[in-house]
Amino acid sequence: MITAYLRYLSRARDEHSLHSPFLFALYTDVIRVKWASRALFKPIQTLRKELRRSKQLITIADFGAGSKVNPSRQRTIGDIARHSQKPGRFGRLLFRLIQRFEATNIVDLGTSLGITTAYLSEASKPYGGHVLTFEGCPETAAIARQNFDRLGIENVDIVVGNLDETLSSAVAAGSPIDFAFFDANHRYEPTVRYFETCLTNSHNDTVFVFDDIHWSEEMEQAWGYIKAHPSVSVTVDLFWVGLVFFRREQPKQDFILQF
Repeated sequence: MITAYLRYLSRARDEHSLHSPFLFALYTDVIRVKWASRALFKPIQTLRKELRRSKQLITIADFGAGSKVNPSRQRTIGDIARHSQKPGRFGRLLFRLIQRFEATNIVDLGTSLGITTAYLSEASKPYGGHVLTFEGCPETAAIARQNFDRLGIENVDIVVGNLDETLSSAVAAGSPIDFAFFDANHRYEPTVRYFETCLTNSHNDTVFVFDDIHWSEEMEQAWGYIKAHPSVSVTVDLFWVGLVFFRREQPKQDFILQF
């Protein structure tokens, strides 16, 4: 990822390169700012710190590309919390995006311990939103449920099992997707398939966010496919995550922006 990151740094621009009013407002009001009280996230951050210290051992059922840090099927909660959870600033970015677009029907591909899901839940509460989150590993899903109970989260449902078997029917049966966060199988073919599955129930103002778009060559290929897709109008590469918009009123453009 070092080469990819250096390439990103050489290409990333700030708001002065943006001529689209939609992108300029998105960047200055959502991506680069830090509005939303940090006190709101204190319970989540406190829980995150506790999980990072946990020595509880669980058995991982991993249907994805696995971990680059610890490929063992036996992992402690602390190890997962330290290496598999997105840092708080990404959770806050997702929070701001959901609130910006007032998303109510949210799909989360990759629950893990539920920390990022908690940010999605908190963001959608003012709009009566609901989060449908998918986790392949039963033991990990059980920990996530405990964490949701601990945080008093009631607007999240977990679907446990292989995404290849659970996603299509759930998306087809659900309401149109307002916001989807893709953090599951970090390989080309599954990522593209999950994208196309969720695309079938998207609308003009849907927002997709893809995690780890430069994590591997396969993920970069998947990101290239998504950018070129005829349904996609605007993409924003923030290196760690990629934002996808389907707004028909926007000309097709790809942006690489500083984060």
